[in-house]
Amino acid sequence: MKRAGWRCLAFLGLLCFAACAPKPPPAPPALAFRAAAFSDLPGYAADRVSEALPALVRSCARMTPRNERALDGMDRYGSGNDWKAFCAALAALPPGSDAALRRLIETELQPVAVIGDGKAEGLFTGYYEPLVRGSRQKQGRYTVPLYRQPPDLVQVDLGEFRDSLKGQRIAGRVRDGRLRPYEDRGQIDAGALANKNLELVWLDDSADAFFLQVQGSGLVQLDTGAKTRVGFAAQNGHAYVAIGRVMIDRGTISREDVSMQAIRAWLRANPDAAPELLKQNPSYVFFRELPAPKDDLDGPPGAQGVALVPGRSLAVDRSHHALGLPLWLDAQRPALPASASGGDKPLQRLMVAQDTGGAIRGAVRGDVFWGAGAEAESVAGRMKHPGRFWLLLPKAVAAKLVALS
Repeated sequence: MKRAGWRCLAFLGLLCFAACAPKPPPAPPALAFRAAAFSDLPGYAADRVSEALPALVRSCARMTPRNERALDGMDRYGSGNDWKAFCAALAALPPGSDAALRRLIETELQPVAVIGDGKAEGLFTGYYEPLVRGSRQKQGRYTVPLYRQPPDLVQVDLGEFRDSLKGQRIAGRVRDGRLRPYEDRGQIDAGALANKNLELVWLDDSADAFFLQVQGSGLVQLDTGAKTRVGFAAQNGHAYVAIGRVMIDRGTISREDVSMQAIRAWLRANPDAAPELLKQNPSYVFFRELPAPKDDLDGPPGAQGVALVPGRSLAVDRSHHALGLPLWLDAQRPALPASASGGDKPLQRLMVAQDTGGAIRGAVRGDVFWGAGAEAESVAGRMKHPGRFWLLLPKAVAAKLVALS
């Protein structure tokens, strides 16, 4: 009886301990917002904000026609109507006037700090528009195909089926009435799409073709002397895997030394081993031909459907942020040239969320578009810096967002 009684008391004690033990704190929200002032924005007074005017105008042209429709599925950032006053005043501004644009921003908009998973700081990287060599025909050194979107590739926007899946997409092929996975990189590189008249152009370097897919668009210098632009058309639906991470895990390269330039050098120095490494990223991008650029501000079209502006367009995670939102970025960038003394440089400027990417995941995560050319490639390939940002929203929208956060 005593042993049984002791066991009973012990059991009751365990129940009490379990019931009375402090509960772990709830996980911080994946996305939260905090009210801020323009004085909180590092470097705000020094930026040449007028350089972002083309990006702002292009995004306004996409946002305001939405009228009463929300900019995102969660109705966090207002509707097209909420942005009309700012966009109308923006269209009347003289080009090159930093003071006028700054006054307009301060009159119409309110900074809101973005917090992801309880942290204000996240990762910021860079991307660029590669310049590669190609031909319309497979000949000589031009043996690496860039493929058009296959006609049997089905792309699905999951947000059309569930609000909770906004910003998420899958792709595949329909077989026997069911959507099945499409061929992965290894299968495509092994010839799964050969002889189907899907080749858009042929390149002379497999590393160039791979990084063109990572960037999503690029300029092709054809063997005829002409230049054309190719842009993202579709993706095969497989998850993106960073081969830099694979190389670090394998001990091929150190975390401190990994960069696009280092990966490219390894691929070219190890042509026999390169295909096995590349297929560790099963994601594969298909392209379409685009008009050649008119000037330096005429970048490739981003996910919002407008031409990106070098140094002023940012790729973000669409599951957290609507495209077209102006924002203030506080981060760093690599020095130019790569050998320059003084280390990294501040990157504090007005930008616009105009693009997205498979590797851009998280509330405080961004990818800066740096344009085309050797300098853009040098900066983008070495950029992997911490940073933070503030959204600049119409005042009523900002107040509602902060109150609900």
